[in-house]
Amino acid sequence: MNETMVTLVGNAATAVDFRETATGGMARFRFAVTPRRRDRETQLWTDGPTSFYTVWAWRTLASNLAGSVGIGEPLVVHGRLKVREEEKEGGRRAFVDVEAVAVGHDLSRGTAAFRRVVRTEPALTAAVRNGADGESEDGSAASQALAERTPERVAVS
Repeated sequence: MNETMVTLVGNAATAVDFRETATGGMARFRFAVTPRRRDRETQLWTDGPTSFYTVWAWRTLASNLAGSVGIGEPLVVHGRLKVREEEKEGGRRAFVDVEAVAVGHDLSRGTAAFRRVVRTEPALTAAVRNGADGESEDGSAASQALAERTPERVAVS
């Protein structure tokens, strides 16, 4: 499948709107991208026209966005470019969306502290991995070593 992947550098123009859906979390926010150019005649930096995009994210990325991004923060967004058209106010309007694959703070404009989100493991998954009685499935040294190396999962509050 052919997709147009883009990487945009700009600022969050709105707060992240997060909602739970039947298939998981969904988040969206408006993203402003303004090119800066140096005017050779005046030797000053000037702003070009600002482009606005609606950034969409799903599942884990959506919930992480909601807890990490605020209005005005500099970001780098990577994702699939999508153009949709709608009838509005008697005419057709085009909207440019980005279905995000990754979003991060722009570290050329500040610092950040990363916190890994640790998900709790469903009991059934742990039972299948470790065998119903907590022993490794085949009792082999390799399975026991793997079970010992697997980090414990804890919920983050």
